[in-house]
Amino acid sequence: MIRIGIIGESGDIPPELGKLAEEIGREIATRGAVLLTGGTSGVMEAVSRGAKSADGLVVGILPGDTLELANTYIDIPITTGLTFDYRSMILIHSSDAIIMVGGRNGTLGELSCAYLNKKPTVVVESSGGWAAQIKSIAYEGCYLDDRRNVELSFAQSAKEAVDIAFKSAHTGQ
Repeated sequence: MIRIGIIGESGDIPPELGKLAEEIGREIATRGAVLLTGGTSGVMEAVSRGAKSADGLVVGILPGDTLELANTYIDIPITTGLTFDYRSMILIHSSDAIIMVGGRNGTLGELSCAYLNKKPTVVVESSGGWAAQIKSIAYEGCYLDDRRNVELSFAQSAKEAVDIAFKSAHTGQ
């Protein structure tokens, strides 16, 4: 099964961001892929809710040693004993492709981790946060630096983002 990882902001999110994240989760589930998230709140909870609404399988890579942080839509909670930053590395390494939805500082760090590990990454520009700004500051419009580790892809909709992620997961690009 293809494993699609979602990176995005935690905490309270605007309703329109939640709706977009739910759409992404549904798209992933209807195509039979496993959804991986950080397992907590915000974008992670919304995308998980969307996947569950389409009978998808949701894995949450949790910080710390307790299951209490997992949102109610997680099927397989994995406690890591790690802080938020380090547990993100497990999420990135375990995914075949990454989709960035919105994002604050933590999401920016996850994007950097995906880039350094050459993971195909789709940035949903219409989701706001760092996702809306990356292209304007990216090296040559699609890389995080001059090493050109992996070309970032950009999408405007849930369907487009998942289409690109699936294609990238199959080709590794």
